[in-house]
Amino acid sequence: MAQAPTTNPNAKSRAAALALFTDGLRFASLATVNPDGSPHQTVIWYVVEGDTVVLNGAAGRVWITNLQRDPRLSLSVEDGYRWMSVRGTVERIDGGAIGQADAAISARLYHADEPEVAETMIHGRFELQERLSFRLSLAASKLYYHED
Repeated sequence: MAQAPTTNPNAKSRAAALALFTDGLRFASLATVNPDGSPHQTVIWYVVEGDTVVLNGAAGRVWITNLQRDPRLSLSVEDGYRWMSVRGTVERIDGGAIGQADAAISARLYHADEPEVAETMIHGRFELQERLSFRLSLAASKLYYHED
């Protein structure tokens, strides 16, 4: 029988949860709140810098618009039957140089084995867009962790 996830896990479980979040390259499932209160879910890239998760996207995307209006989110990653979820509130970082830099970091991370693809994305797409970044403090968020 599967165990219930651990809410705000102890130090050992927290370390295991953060390792799942930071070890290896994973995509995250992001849930935001639509204007009518319904959930919006999408799969995104993310970067962890210390105890902060960096999210970056093009202005106008539904999840970006939702976070600009309501900064609450839920972010989940999984590895088979192991998963962790974070619920919290993001801080918006205005676009411009930071948004572009975060987009480039993400592209280079997610396409580390194909650097030419990353550079094409950065220069051929991202630099033509208004990019916005958000920061999620893991220390200030509620963590859920489960391993079977």
